[in-house]
Amino acid sequence: MAATEVLDGPDISRAIQRIAHEVLEKNHGPDGLVLLGVPTRGVPLAARLADGIGQIEPDWPKALGQLDVTMYRDDLSRVPTRTLGPTKLPACGIDGATVLLVDDVLYSGRTIRAALDALADLGRPKVVRLAVLVDRGHRELPIRADYVGKNLPTATAERVSVLLRETDGRDCVLIEGVAS
Repeated sequence: MAATEVLDGPDISRAIQRIAHEVLEKNHGPDGLVLLGVPTRGVPLAARLADGIGQIEPDWPKALGQLDVTMYRDDLSRVPTRTLGPTKLPACGIDGATVLLVDDVLYSGRTIRAALDALADLGRPKVVRLAVLVDRGHRELPIRADYVGKNLPTATAERVSVLLRETDGRDCVLIEGVAS
């Protein structure tokens, strides 16, 4: 089945840089900011976003980590077995911090619900915000992103694939139709 490329590498880089500026503006600088990537592709996106913030605010200590939400998902019985990944918090922890969850695609909201549950077991952030590269709609839970690289209206039968050079060897976002 043919796929349509909707974002290329430069588009993704521009979106991440724009989000970095928006995060710093809303947070009034980098103080207290912790970025947590949601595996798989949220982790390299969080690292890129942290690099973007570091370019704007060179003194930011780059509080970056990753949050595995596998055991907090409510669909474990319906999806293939997932490999557990590590949860890595920065040395500063998350208590009292502004935690920015970073993921590739926001769809039903269930992954982010799982991330919020996982965070509750790890500490008590001051505030939790969400940055996604793509928001494709079709929410099943009342969750929305604070920062979005691209709003991408899709049909539920379509699949949105984010490819990143760190995991896939190239940067792009594809929409693929699903055969009926």
